[in-house]
Amino acid sequence: MTKELRSSLLLLLTAAIWGLAFVAQRIGMDYIGAFTFNAIRFALGSLSLIPVIYFVEGSNRRKGIVEEQGEKDKKKIFKYGLIAGSVLFTAAALQQVGLIYTTAGKAGFITSLYIVLVPILGLFIKQKSNGFIWVGAIVAAIGLYFLSINEDFTIQFGDLLQLIGAFFWATHILVIGHFASKVNTLKLSSAQFATCSVLSLMVALVFEDIQIANIISAAVPILYGGLMSVGVAYTLQVVAQRHAKPSHAAIALSTEAVFAALGGAVLLGEIMSFRGYFGAFLMLVGMLISQGDNIISRNRKKATINE
Repeated sequence: MTKELRSSLLLLLTAAIWGLAFVAQRIGMDYIGAFTFNAIRFALGSLSLIPVIYFVEGSNRRKGIVEEQGEKDKKKIFKYGLIAGSVLFTAAALQQVGLIYTTAGKAGFITSLYIVLVPILGLFIKQKSNGFIWVGAIVAAIGLYFLSINEDFTIQFGDLLQLIGAFFWATHILVIGHFASKVNTLKLSSAQFATCSVLSLMVALVFEDIQIANIISAAVPILYGGLMSVGVAYTLQVVAQRHAKPSHAAIALSTEAVFAALGGAVLLGEIMSFRGYFGAFLMLVGMLISQGDNIISRNRKKATINE
């Protein structure tokens, strides 16, 4: 098995874990509030990365690679973690609350719009765009219309929250992209997850009734959402993308929406209308089209090297 094939399979596994997390998040809401769920979930996610950080640092030391980290670097990680964590908190809160009012399948597809939104929002920070992005965005928007807009031209409240959340997920990716080259990415991730957890807990203490018995009842979805979706999936993504082409990675990860829909149908009995499935299909096509330029560029580069 080649490294690229292995990476693609790991990315598909990552997408499956993330997609099924929508199911876990929805089940968790049967027992505890949205912010309580996020507080515990991201606390577990932050803690789960600590052994990964130590493992990577130990591996680097054995290879003779030593990362010097002074007080200035620690302050950067704290500052960047606070900023990224605040954006993550907003995105995760909108997603979790939105799941109260919509299905896991629809939430998965609408959230995945970040794949199209990232390059569009990137225009505001002078990142280049291309025709594939705009065609993909139009197709995805048409798909969103069939998936979420009712015949009286209104959108369900839960779908609206997911749509707003998609903009924050896209913003979060741009923020992480800006900070990732400046500090250790694993430590940055742990810091942002911790920030998201603290902010979620603060809101939960004010607006939600936190009971240990209910948290224990929601233990399985919480553990899945925290350890699998955050800790394991993030680690798999980092490992896989070492040998995966960015365009292939984006396509593989976009299947997260498909896994969310399948999980919702099989585990929760969620069924969409034909109109909804058609809209979901168009959204997926739009996401894939938006990656067209990356695929063509990669193929041209490969052809040039072969020549």
